[in-house]
Amino acid sequence: MKLQTTTLMKIVIYTIGLSILCLCSFWLPWQSRVLAEMYPEFAHLQYPLLIGIYLTALPFFFALYKILELLRYIDQNIAFSDSSVVALKYIKYCAIAISLLYVIGFIILNYNQAGNPGILLLGIIITFTSLVIAVFAALLQMLLKNALNVKSENDLTI
Repeated sequence: MKLQTTTLMKIVIYTIGLSILCLCSFWLPWQSRVLAEMYPEFAHLQYPLLIGIYLTALPFFFALYKILELLRYIDQNIAFSDSSVVALKYIKYCAIAISLLYVIGFIILNYNQAGNPGILLLGIIITFTSLVIAVFAALLQMLLKNALNVKSENDLTI
């Protein structure tokens, strides 16, 4: 049962990763060209915005890799290990990095007076979702550290 669950989770993670990779490779460049043609006064922001979105994709894919690593630890029955704590720490850092990159993007867009409400709303949703993931990863990291401490204390008393 556990192997089926982790296999399903791995399939979901790969599907998410491939979907975002396809969006970054094909849809985003096309959409940026369309928007630059529709709004020529903001055409100068086309490439800085693409670079910003691609920069946020890097920690996203690294976090997906760390999630796959956690699932591998679960399959190997070593989920309660220091390696899992480290993986959760990296996931937390990636989520914080995504949030910070979007906040920097908001500042740049507001400085250039290009704050479209739809884009800002989408960015706010992504920022807060990343922060929720960071808090959840930090909570899991803390719980896992405590469980490892209790386990090591129990091993020493026997």
